[in-house]
Amino acid sequence: MLFYSTFITPRLQYITDFIGKEIFGEKINLTTEKEIFTKESNSKINYSNERISENEFYLRPHPLLFEKDIHPQQTECFEVNCQKAFFKTVGDFPFDIFAASFYLLSRYEEYLLHKKDMYGRYAHENSLAFKENFLQIPLVNIWLKDLKQSLKQKFPTLTIHHSPFTFLPTYDIDEAYSYKYKSWWRTAGGYARSIWTSNMAEFGERKKVRSGNEKDPFDSYDWMDALHEKYSLKPKYFFLVAATNGKYDKNILPSSLQMQSLIQHHVKKYEIGIHPSWQSGDDPEKIKLEILKLGYISGKQILSSRQHYIRFILPATFRQLIEAGIESDFSMGYGSINGFRASVASPFFWYDLEKEQQTDL
Repeated sequence: MLFYSTFITPRLQYITDFIGKEIFGEKINLTTEKEIFTKESNSKINYSNERISENEFYLRPHPLLFEKDIHPQQTECFEVNCQKAFFKTVGDFPFDIFAASFYLLSRYEEYLLHKKDMYGRYAHENSLAFKENFLQIPLVNIWLKDLKQSLKQKFPTLTIHHSPFTFLPTYDIDEAYSYKYKSWWRTAGGYARSIWTSNMAEFGERKKVRSGNEKDPFDSYDWMDALHEKYSLKPKYFFLVAATNGKYDKNILPSSLQMQSLIQHHVKKYEIGIHPSWQSGDDPEKIKLEILKLGYISGKQILSSRQHYIRFILPATFRQLIEAGIESDFSMGYGSINGFRASVASPFFWYDLEKEQQTDL
């Protein structure tokens, strides 16, 4: 597929690479040479302000992909094939799917002034996906399905790539056990809280678990192992290994033999990653130390992560992860509601909107 544009910007290169991979299984060839485009006899897309030839797929561009600043965009939604769309335009497709997809994948709106939630995170209520009620669907993938059909109508011999469905279960080990292996002062505090709140059922459960007469309610690892084996699943576990406990970091410390044993048990069967502590969000150097600690315990190089409480700020957090050696992050959701935060169900490279460059994350 040959793609013509008057200018080629980093934003345009980024989104055409992504869409090319999804539709054709490879990157789209870009050109600014009108003569080369005109002579092309195979399938081609004209992304400019005027038509060039009859045998082209034409789409007049929205200015977003040619801008260099970050400012509020007009994103009034309308319906296309019973789904929401924005950046309406003219041509062989009813909206600028390239600019709209970039807006969602880059998380453009999170760079603008916005309301924070109680944990200092980007509140999901701010998002266009929530306001327009498409947070529950991978809208970009649905758009691309429509684009495939439109391109196929224009170019019947065009070869389309179809990605197979895959399922990857992922787990965050925020608190490995409810009662077992806790320090004496945390156990004593738990008993005291149960008495203070008159929760004698919790008091009794804690006592039975601590005495070995009952299984810890969080100890579901054997059951999960059996499920993975039964259904041939290859999950990924993210471990929180903060050096000290805090208000939001309550896992068993990585210095304990029990925590080390749990990590080593899982790394024999599954891929593992880091679950950066809440504390590391305030002190980026702790991310590096936690990655080193988990790598030392597991004997594996740690290359993936998911933020504790899904706490991240763009672009700072992802830059810190890259600096710490992380190659894949699984945090692109909300901690307050289920849904597709970037409106996509496909993996994609993070685009640093302030630096105007695609990263390797």
